[in-house]
Amino acid sequence: MKAALKGRYENDKSTAAAALTFNAGDCKLRASLTDATVVNGPSLNGLALSLEKPGSFILDYNVPKQDFRFQFMNTVRVAEKPLNLTYIHSRGDNRTILEGTLVLDSANKVSANHVLGTANTKLKYTYVHGGVTTFEPCYDLAKNSWDFAVLRKVYGDDVFKATYQTTSKQLGLEWSRNSKFNGVFKVNGWTCFSLLYIFY
Repeated sequence: MKAALKGRYENDKSTAAAALTFNAGDCKLRASLTDATVVNGPSLNGLALSLEKPGSFILDYNVPKQDFRFQFMNTVRVAEKPLNLTYIHSRGDNRTILEGTLVLDSANKVSANHVLGTANTKLKYTYVHGGVTTFEPCYDLAKNSWDFAVLRKVYGDDVFKATYQTTSKQLGLEWSRNSKFNGVFKVNGWTCFSLLYIFY
């Protein structure tokens, strides 16, 4: 069993969440809740259940909304290169997403994301230089615009990320850490802070 606690602080509000994960053979069962579940007495608000078989499928159920979300994953080979395919369907908003990632080698991959029934399609190229710096240009066909991201690993567990959206001319900065021993935290820009500790 694994338990996780997550807290998020912003200028005008703070939130908390918790999750319990159980192994059931080659599947994982997870129950998660937010502070809305316990504030003003126990309720179903913020409660979600999930069943996952890594690399195969994820089934999410939002209890208060009685809404299902299905995700199926598979990998095929194209010209001896792995092509990772993902099918996502949300019943509540009746939206279906198709995703594909072609891994060219350990440093290069190309991915595409498309929402069925819309013009919402994004193409992204990912290049990892020296195993520590990642460049990600992304083209949005619907908006006819580019987004750019650069990630840099430092001190092993820390990652600095800079993003730029050409349509809004908005620059984003992020500092995150993912460590089994020191927990996980993320700082976005100057206004948002979130903290996640994982206990075994």
